[in-house]
Amino acid sequence: MTRLLLFIAAAACLASLGLAKEIPNPVRKPEYVNGTVHKTIMSKKHRFWDERARMGAFNADKYPSISEFRPCVDGYAGEFRCNNIDLYSFMSHKDLGGGAQGSSTWGWVHEGREFIVIAQASGAAFAEVTKDGKLDYLGRLPKTTGAQSTIWRELRVLDPYLIVGSEAMNHHVQIFDLRKLLEIKPEEKPKTYNPDKDVTGLFKGLPSGRTHNIVINWDLRYAVSVGAQPREDKFKSGLVFIDLSDPANPTLGGYQPDAGYVHDAQCLIYHGPDTRYEGNDLCYGYNEDRMVIYNVTDRANAKIISETSYEGATYTHQGWVLDPKNQHYLILDDELDEMNQAGPAKDGRAVTYIWDISDLEHPKQTGIFKSKDAAIDHNMYIHNGKAYQSNYGNGLRVVDVSSIPQDPTGASVTEYGFFDIDPEDDNMPNHGAIEFRGTWANYPYFPSGFIVVNTIERGAFVVKLQG
Repeated sequence: MTRLLLFIAAAACLASLGLAKEIPNPVRKPEYVNGTVHKTIMSKKHRFWDERARMGAFNADKYPSISEFRPCVDGYAGEFRCNNIDLYSFMSHKDLGGGAQGSSTWGWVHEGREFIVIAQASGAAFAEVTKDGKLDYLGRLPKTTGAQSTIWRELRVLDPYLIVGSEAMNHHVQIFDLRKLLEIKPEEKPKTYNPDKDVTGLFKGLPSGRTHNIVINWDLRYAVSVGAQPREDKFKSGLVFIDLSDPANPTLGGYQPDAGYVHDAQCLIYHGPDTRYEGNDLCYGYNEDRMVIYNVTDRANAKIISETSYEGATYTHQGWVLDPKNQHYLILDDELDEMNQAGPAKDGRAVTYIWDISDLEHPKQTGIFKSKDAAIDHNMYIHNGKAYQSNYGNGLRVVDVSSIPQDPTGASVTEYGFFDIDPEDDNMPNHGAIEFRGTWANYPYFPSGFIVVNTIERGAFVVKLQG
């Protein structure tokens, strides 16, 4: 009874502050429909990175690789601020064969061996994470021939295939058989694969060959392009399904354009409280100013279940369900609320929004939790009750979210640990710059417990939780 009363009181308090108010079926503003907001973000990032380059932040020799173990002691692992997370190794983008400008990352496990794919502007680097947490650089898959280099390269793994998309014109979606890595001989390292001859397949069904992100439904083994350009095309930058039943000949499996541009999504078989949709194929879409839930069971005729926005919505970026076996809650982040000081992010500390999705047709935002430090949040993934958040200059933040089912306000959420990969902003207010610098993404799913954190300027870190 006491816990219930505390929950009701906390929820009422949050609602009174405007922090727990969802907005069903919001009217979409023209600047989101025509892509002005998205173009503005990308322009801001380009200008910022160009200035950073002039200041030497992308100097390939500035960040020497680290091979020795550095435990987190008294708040530091070497030069890096930390808590409960040890540094095992670091490899610069230069030593990973790609110069600078990193982005996404994803892993692959084969017979106990752990491989990481590290996205860079010029392609994708392959490395094995050794038993002692080092990175053994194996080689790389360059960008598609004829495509420009761009930092926006997103990739996922559908065992045993790597699926790579890019914002570059005419890049298309690469499909690469990761089993080729098992054939690399020591004297061949690092091996550069031919992007024309060594890929298994190339999906050319996107109008300009551009996609902002790649999503995988691991249950049903298909891929989704989201944010394909231009917005004026029939796809409207929405969900574009890629049939991978024959990886050598990927085909269009349908599309859903009705809610417009999708920046990121999570697609999986639904298991949860809403019995109307049990066993259906759903996608949770993060669509710039709202969360959209789709029923894509019939991918040729996918339907929208609900569209919901929230107080502080500025650029709905990405999210993840707490538990795929019981999809009662999810969390999402907004990439511009901290920069624009919108809603609960007015103090610049990274905000994560909590949603009760037990009624898929009427999701409810129940609360928030905030980082202790100032930062922009970017990509996060959930594993064993913890959210692994890449918060740009604030680095990796590991947050215990296991309390959310008992306290959906977020008041009981605690930070388990962090590893700050960008020491240069440590002296700023709240230990962080509200800028597009630092880490882009992380991969927390290796059985060994090693976490790989890919960064924009530096390279890839291998870290691990203490205990």
